[in-house]
Amino acid sequence: MSSNLIGFLENKFKNIDPIIGSIFDKCLDNKELSKNDGLELLKVKGPELEILFSIANYIREKINGDKVTFVINRNINFTNICKIKCKFCAFSRETPFELSINEIVKRAIEAKKNGCTEVCIQGGINPSFSPDIYETILKSIKMQVPDIHIHGFSPMEIYNCAKLNRLSIKETLIRLKDAGLDSIPGTAAEILDDDIRKIICPNKIDVKTWIDIIKTAHKLKIPTTSTMMYGHIDTIKHRMEHLEIIKNIQKDTGGFTEFVPLSFIYLNTPLHMSNFTIKGATGIEDLKIYAVSRLYFQNIIDNIQVSWVKLGPKFAQYALNVGCNDFGGTLFDENISKSAGVSFGEYMPETDFIHLIKDLGRTPAQRDTLYKIIKVYNKK
Repeated sequence: MSSNLIGFLENKFKNIDPIIGSIFDKCLDNKELSKNDGLELLKVKGPELEILFSIANYIREKINGDKVTFVINRNINFTNICKIKCKFCAFSRETPFELSINEIVKRAIEAKKNGCTEVCIQGGINPSFSPDIYETILKSIKMQVPDIHIHGFSPMEIYNCAKLNRLSIKETLIRLKDAGLDSIPGTAAEILDDDIRKIICPNKIDVKTWIDIIKTAHKLKIPTTSTMMYGHIDTIKHRMEHLEIIKNIQKDTGGFTEFVPLSFIYLNTPLHMSNFTIKGATGIEDLKIYAVSRLYFQNIIDNIQVSWVKLGPKFAQYALNVGCNDFGGTLFDENISKSAGVSFGEYMPETDFIHLIKDLGRTPAQRDTLYKIIKVYNKK
């Protein structure tokens, strides 16, 4: 390194706030960050921001190497009829539909033929559902495609299934697992703060119930993802409270496979329509969440996933430079974000993932739902 470059860097970063500097040192020393540490990092600007992104990327490389993973999967949103009426959701406000069991199975068969290792099954809380609907979907798919991984039913859907069948959450999860459920999306989390939830999703399960469902699933050896939807009426304090809850669950159960920050898509949502000051997170806010998540979950959750559906493929590619190691899935038929107003399409082919990852100088790798590597590509 030339003396000119060393001098430039020393001058650029010489006025770093000592408190922020000490938090950066904790990250590099492999020490766990506190919630207050995370709050301070979410406030940084200027040169400190550049250091935050660089350290997050360094920690990502230490944990994950240079691989960027992705999964070949298909979304099957089997109904948009929903009585919950969350204010951040535009999906249930489009023309009502409900797929038949035959159509759901047909799509799962097509997914398998197209190389998918996973189908992600989620839908609205349809008041006309029969008690056996969830088990019927699982059994019908597994009967025709026994080796495809079913990543299905949010905690809200698990709760609805339990209520329909008058069973406990544990009994419900055991029945669903026996019927073919392999893992659960950690959605319906939104922001894990009951005051916020009373405004954006007053009819959805509360924080305690969400935690109970997730922890029960983990203890039954049903892995889940974890998510956070931010950029609406939440603050950075709410975001850190959410991350703290996720961290504590993972310390207790070890059942999360990944953490997926989800930037709020606002355009067509009732929340935006009723309050035009809501414009979603900025690009810098998105990058801060990814970077801080990587540092906050160091030694706790290995995989941080970018959402190309929420950010767009190009910005998601850049977010892989601030601590993320996973590019998500091909999706085939993603509808929920599309309804809310994204313009990036419902599907990204495997070839596009490979191209974007190679362009970073990183190694593309196809994985399954549980992060077992299926195929590694040459990065050149």
